[in-house]
Amino acid sequence: MRYPQGGGLTAERRVFREHIRMQAAELSALGHDNAAVAKELRVSVRSVQRWRQAWEYGGTPALESKGPASRPKLSEALFEVLEQELAKGPVAHGRPDQTWTLVRIKTLIGRRFHKSMTLSAIAQMLHRHGFSHQVPARRAIERNQEAVTGWLKETWPRVETPRRRSGPGCASRTKPASRWAQSRFP
Repeated sequence: MRYPQGGGLTAERRVFREHIRMQAAELSALGHDNAAVAKELRVSVRSVQRWRQAWEYGGTPALESKGPASRPKLSEALFEVLEQELAKGPVAHGRPDQTWTLVRIKTLIGRRFHKSMTLSAIAQMLHRHGFSHQVPARRAIERNQEAVTGWLKETWPRVETPRRRSGPGCASRTKPASRWAQSRFP
């Protein structure tokens, strides 16, 4: 993946790239041509041209990092509110069962915060905050564990077919009297 979690560069990587741009500006100020700067810094000539142009018009501040390319749709404070809403459960929000889906969370975000997010953005946001997807166990709410245990002990052994006992066999899957089997097992 090009960027971690699909969310742009990390803070360390932004600092590293800013350092490269500053080095390019220093070399350009010393009179090096674009091709020499690109070769020394191992970047494209076009990048050096863009950086030189930005540096000529805006100076060093024009080469500084502007921070992450995008801001999260939900701030940390809003995400805490979302966590509280998710903890209440889907039934508290008018759903018939206790299953949170991405579509239901998207609807909740739209109703509660008046924001629209894609399903993949919601999944990534939840993953970044430590949530994981889970497949619910398909069990009835009315399940009687004692009855299940009794059925497994009493009824299942009668229904289950007995296992075949292993006996002496041959190493050959095709011919019991093959030369290889005869040489190994006289």
